[in-house]
Amino acid sequence: MSKDEVILLDFWVSPFALRAKIALAEKGVEFEARQEDLLGEKSELLLKSNPIYKKVPVLVHNGKAVNESTIIVSYIEDTWPTPSLLPPCAYGRATARFWADYVDKKLFDGGSKIWRSKGEEVEVAKKEFIEILKVLEGALGEKEYFGGDSFGFVDILAIPITAWFYAYEQYGNFKVEDESPKISAWIKKCLERESVASGYPEPTKVYEFVGLLRKVIGLE
Repeated sequence: MSKDEVILLDFWVSPFALRAKIALAEKGVEFEARQEDLLGEKSELLLKSNPIYKKVPVLVHNGKAVNESTIIVSYIEDTWPTPSLLPPCAYGRATARFWADYVDKKLFDGGSKIWRSKGEEVEVAKKEFIEILKVLEGALGEKEYFGGDSFGFVDILAIPITAWFYAYEQYGNFKVEDESPKISAWIKKCLERESVASGYPEPTKVYEFVGLLRKVIGLE
């Protein structure tokens, strides 16, 4: 267990902050999670630690701030290398980083287009999101996790976003389980892990939060 000072600036519904929490838990690193009010006044520590984007997550390790969730997970992997979140071979690590990049670019934003849309745009966004799931199903194949038998880097980046899937389903009028059964089975498998389940927000609460965001941006 780490004796370092590790602080995570967090927001309960943020899938990106949850990435860091899962990675730290998988490594057995003790840390303090500090909740930020992203819809209200942000803390001085957040503004000081992430002056460019002013958002969570921020990992403060022995007074030094690391920003952006994928970079944070990579930092955690480098700083506490055991157990490893990446495959042992260079090709396996490169493949994992490719799919991590795909998840970063596609999954959250693709789903968010559903609840950010109105009318016919919702169907277009839903179709695009289902295609993203199909691509990820292809990457998953018959494996339990994206890295094979071991829960790892790509799983950690992707699983927090699935807490938002219920909201996508409600606004898009579809079921992920019907459209992408392998991804649905993978979600259930990941939720069996304490590192995931302990910080995973209740999807109905996420749905309520999305409703609030829709009001903020004028969709309701």
